Amino acid sequence: MAEASRWHRGGTPKPKLHYRKEVEIRTTLQELALYFIFLINLCILTFGMVNPHMYYLNKVMSSLFLDTSVPGDERTNFKSIRSITDFWKFMEGPLLEGLYWDSWYTNKTLYDLKNSSRIYYENILLGVPRVRQLKVRNNTCKVYSSFQSLMNECYDKYTSKSEDMDEFGLKQETEWKYAAPTSSSPWHWGFVGVYQNGGFIFTLSKSKSETKNKFVDLKLNSWITRGTRVIFIDFSLYNANVNLFCIIRLAAEFPATGGIITSWQFYSVKLLRYVSYYDYIIASCEITFCIFLIVFTTQEAQKIREFKSAYFKSVWNWLELLLLVLCFVTVTFNIYCNVQIFLLLGDLLKNTEKYSDFYFLAYWHTYYNNVIAITIFFAWIKIFKFISFNKTMSQLSSTLSRCLKDIVGFAIMFFIIFFAYAQLGFLVFGSQVDDFSTFQNAIFAQFRIVLGDFNFAGIQQANRILGPIYFITFIFFVFFVLLNMFLAIINDTYSEVKADYSIGRRPDFELGKMIKKSYNNALEKLRLKKPEQDEDISMKGDLAEQARREGFDENEIQSAEQMKKWKERLEKKYYSTEIQDDYQPVTQQEFRELFLYAVELEKELHYVSLKLNRVMRKLSALQS
Repeated sequence: MAEASRWHRGGTPKPKLHYRKEVEIRTTLQELALYFIFLINLCILTFGMVNPHMYYLNKVMSSLFLDTSVPGDERTNFKSIRSITDFWKFMEGPLLEGLYWDSWYTNKTLYDLKNSSRIYYENILLGVPRVRQLKVRNNTCKVYSSFQSLMNECYDKYTSKSEDMDEFGLKQETEWKYAAPTSSSPWHWGFVGVYQNGGFIFTLSKSKSETKNKFVDLKLNSWITRGTRVIFIDFSLYNANVNLFCIIRLAAEFPATGGIITSWQFYSVKLLRYVSYYDYIIASCEITFCIFLIVFTTQEAQKIREFKSAYFKSVWNWLELLLLVLCFVTVTFNIYCNVQIFLLLGDLLKNTEKYSDFYFLAYWHTYYNNVIAITIFFAWIKIFKFISFNKTMSQLSSTLSRCLKDIVGFAIMFFIIFFAYAQLGFLVFGSQVDDFSTFQNAIFAQFRIVLGDFNFAGIQQANRILGPIYFITFIFFVFFVLLNMFLAIINDTYSEVKADYSIGRRPDFELGKMIKKSYNNALEKLRLKKPEQDEDISMKGDLAEQARREGFDENEIQSAEQMKKWKERLEKKYYSTEIQDDYQPVTQQEFRELFLYAVELEKELHYVSLKLNRVMRKLSALQS
């Protein structure tokens, strides 16, 4: 009757449910083992692309071109350039000396020069460096009428619409004529603006003296004008010892406010991918990665076909889809970079008298590294899907899912106050404090204030009254009130979830038990451990024998054993891990069994009470 009613309710009989549970856990273990192989392969692939020498090569080159001081002025280097005069001093000093290494430190001729410079004696300068500037036209902005008598020229900030493409200066050489941008070259994102390729370009010579004369000529003829908005210095190096290319770009921006803002990019990349035996191991990992990608894509397609819209209700399935998309993007970037290297690298290395534009290859190779870094991050996060059978991890996920609504409501309140303070800080301190110079900087500055990193002296100096008021109220409301409210929400929800688990309102988790059971079965097959059933039988026999020695009669022993079996059967039925639903309706048969069980417990308690009364009477008689 109970079985029929269970089927009528749409439930699953316990033997079949238990079998399905074991199959599910066994399948999960198999998927986990397969995924670990994929993760190890991905780690080998990603770490094989990163070479510790990349950091040291960037550090050496940045020290040479950024930190080297101008002769006669130890305070001026590329980082500290603030005027056009400082810029030309850098060009004629540290840049010229850093690019042309034509002799050993003992003034002897370097070995096997082959008409090329070897920076730090080990890094070959590929082709010749290039200097490029972008300008804006005059009258691209409007001068207020009251000041037109004082100033009749106006140069706006750089945009592609306001760019100046007219010849200027001497007009004979290429550096005075505009060169159109190429479609393949990426734009440069600077501090002040976004700059396209092209502009007024001149390439340096192989000879150090010719290059120096060129700098002097450009300076005397005012190659840098009021319309100049940015100057790029581009060159590339190759170190055969570590098989790395170093693509360097030094940028000097000339904002409309005057002065110079410097920035730099150092890209150390491995463009020649397959040279050593270890590189071929990485290639095999790339092939294995593609095989895994095909297998995982097929599995997810089958799941979508089987579950349809229900598939998208799980967060883990969305994570799976995101990981697959990232993997496909990674493969696409890899193929694109390899194809471009195959097509362009040979031509770039052939012509040593012209500028070799490796910046395009380094740019996309860096994006490929970024995408694969994000991919392996989410690949590690996916492990939580497999260990969610663990009790602790399930408590964590239950806590987050249960308090999600409270967190969303709190987040709305938090960010309203947070952005209000960010806008206040930007408007009050933005013109004087670097941390609040833009709205984005103000947002990150406030996050740093929460973490204890702040510049109170700068805020106070910017505004003596509003500065301290802003800081104190922000710390009070955001740090002391809102963050503690957030922690209270998490803490209270976690306490509720932990209490639910402690009273058995959630089924126990069987992944660890499944592993333990498989381990015990293996030991039993190897005869390294006795079967648990035999141990239970022998233990039961020992308990019965002990009860007989203590004077209990056979009827009491049989009654106790029957009571114990009944209790174990009911506990197994109502507290078993095989039941998936937390709350199920109770049938009449189940209610009757529970009622009889309660009656028997009442009888047993009454019997124990009578025994205690008898003992108390005997004690009273002995005392009297």
